[in-house]
Amino acid sequence: MRKFFSSIVAAALLLINTTVRADEGMWLPMLINKLNIGHMTSLGLKLTAEDIYSINQASLKDAIVHLHGCTGEFISDQGLLLTNHHCAYGDIQSHSTVEKDYLTNGFWAMTREEELANPGKMASILVKAEDVTARIMSHLNEEMSESVRYKIIDSLIRDIRAEVRKEMPNYRAIVTPLLHYNQFVLFIYQDFSDVRLVGAPPESIGKFGADTDNWMWPRHTGDFSLYRVYANKNNEPAPYSPDNVPYRPKSYLKISLSGIEEGDYAMIMGYPGRTNRYLTSWGVKNLMENSNAMRAYIRGVKQDVWMKHMKADDAVRIKYASKYASSSNYWKYSIGQNQGLERLNVIGQKQTLEAEFSQWIINFDDGKKYQGVLDNIRTAVQASEPYTRANTIVVETILSGSDAFLQGFRVYRQLVQPMRDKADSATIERGRKRLISAADGFYKDFDAALDKDATVALIQICMKELDPAYHPPFFSVIKKKYKGNVARYVEKELAKSSVYELDKFVPLIEKGSLKDLEKDPLIIIGAQISDVYTKINDELGKLEETLARNNRLFVEGLMKMKPEQSFYPDANSTLRLTFGTVGGYEPRDAVYYKHYTTLDGVMEKENPNEREFNVPAKLKELYQNQDFGPYANKDGKMVVAFLANTDITGGNSGSPIMNAKGELIGCAFDGNWEAMSGDIAFEPKYQRTISVDIRYVLFIIDKFAGAKHLIDEMTIVR
Repeated sequence: MRKFFSSIVAAALLLINTTVRADEGMWLPMLINKLNIGHMTSLGLKLTAEDIYSINQASLKDAIVHLHGCTGEFISDQGLLLTNHHCAYGDIQSHSTVEKDYLTNGFWAMTREEELANPGKMASILVKAEDVTARIMSHLNEEMSESVRYKIIDSLIRDIRAEVRKEMPNYRAIVTPLLHYNQFVLFIYQDFSDVRLVGAPPESIGKFGADTDNWMWPRHTGDFSLYRVYANKNNEPAPYSPDNVPYRPKSYLKISLSGIEEGDYAMIMGYPGRTNRYLTSWGVKNLMENSNAMRAYIRGVKQDVWMKHMKADDAVRIKYASKYASSSNYWKYSIGQNQGLERLNVIGQKQTLEAEFSQWIINFDDGKKYQGVLDNIRTAVQASEPYTRANTIVVETILSGSDAFLQGFRVYRQLVQPMRDKADSATIERGRKRLISAADGFYKDFDAALDKDATVALIQICMKELDPAYHPPFFSVIKKKYKGNVARYVEKELAKSSVYELDKFVPLIEKGSLKDLEKDPLIIIGAQISDVYTKINDELGKLEETLARNNRLFVEGLMKMKPEQSFYPDANSTLRLTFGTVGGYEPRDAVYYKHYTTLDGVMEKENPNEREFNVPAKLKELYQNQDFGPYANKDGKMVVAFLANTDITGGNSGSPIMNAKGELIGCAFDGNWEAMSGDIAFEPKYQRTISVDIRYVLFIIDKFAGAKHLIDEMTIVR
């Protein structure tokens, strides 16, 4: 992400030309004392800025964990970590077999010894953040080309990181550009790689409603799972070892049983992945037409093929469960975002802001600097449209749509290409080792029959939709030799590939010569895909400098145009805070959505014939007996999920939602359908965060799973 300005107050941005509301913005916690604490206190916050973010004492930031794609939070002094079920889904799937189907039945470690290791999992904790804008900006000027600026910036970032490594060798440092390269912040992390799965409810709770209810309200999903972070005996990061002990965090969250009421203060801290709220009207149009619409179409076709195979075979269902969930989530997101952008007339909003900017340039003393900026952006974006469309099609069909195509592409890039280029033997050997070390994991979750069926459908789409200028050579083989019959081509040509079978793939990679590798049909295609992908991205790259420079100037100009406004940076997977209040909303005329759902709704939705809406027998028994323990609300109802008008996006999944005292009241897991445009434009009337109520989490752990030993670890307050 590219974004930040040298002004000390310019720590964030919105994209709509309205006054910033308290429930809007993904704020850097290090700056809330300057920018937000007054608003937060007026809404009911009982904490100080130092309680939230401090480098001198334990604070809330020390309880928030980046799971690299999701967020988690410590909920005990023994490293117990709460996040979403969908964030842990890949790990749950990786430990599942037909005999031990943790996806269907759930998993609960009743002892520390039963907790499951997850190689490759990383939990990162922010140690501190520091604004380094002045240091970097002092080396830059407007006479430089953007490419020269980037070279200088990259060099300075390397210097800063080297300094941190020298002073703090066991920590990781990154310098992140914000506000389109107008400001820069150094983040220092401590990374833990021994992260073990502790508990997960069955899909019938953790994924209740699945694709049908995804992004929807009312929601009745118990979307949570538990991990534990381990460290060595000195409480320091260490690779997995049986000798490791639970990590003792500097801070962990107390858990409130007080519940939620409409209007209550609510606050989220987490690692939102990406927003693009400075996107111009032309950028929005390009996104809608050439990315979202095409992606949704292709994934919908692919997922239909996958689901047919998954329903026919439980082993295949388990293999593809995580892949399907990941694909379908962004498929539905792409559909919903387009609908939201159109319904809320976001292009029109952007055009209004752009018109205001154009008028401001005329009246502003230094307006000359910004003349032509919007015209340059428009010209570059419009020129990029065919390449954006082509890139989406290639990526979604023949690059990553088919696992076999993707594997062939990897072999080409990591091994064949270095061999062709006569790279040194160490480089070639590293490529072999990477491919071999990843092979078991790849083939564990691969089914050749499913992939071949998907490949047929995806090639057919690509041949129809992709500009012929980018057709790879194997398309000509299909047309000429097989008269356009893609299924026959896959059966006769691709089926010969060693890529489809682990027992053939590994020997080919281990011992195969360049000549051997270049004979494999899927590796041949991998080379062709690489050429096509490179060609398209080279064209996009030619426009990048123009877009980068003018987007930077546009954002800089916006901040000068509105000096009274505090700006927040787009999300970029760094720690952010958002705050607001608990509350429902009116999605359309004469309809009002209450701010919470209960277990009653789970029972109302039950459908034994649909896997998405199965309800476990134990949960039904607890419901029938109204056996909710201390976790029911004041009316005796078991609250499942609730809404707040906080500002989140992907990456915030698993983030804690806290009350005015900083106590945990829920775990954020989704946004709502009516505000799917939120990554591009915040709409306060509609945008809501959906969170699982912490009382439902405790109820499932305690009464459903019988894992009270985990409850006993936590600090629970009323």
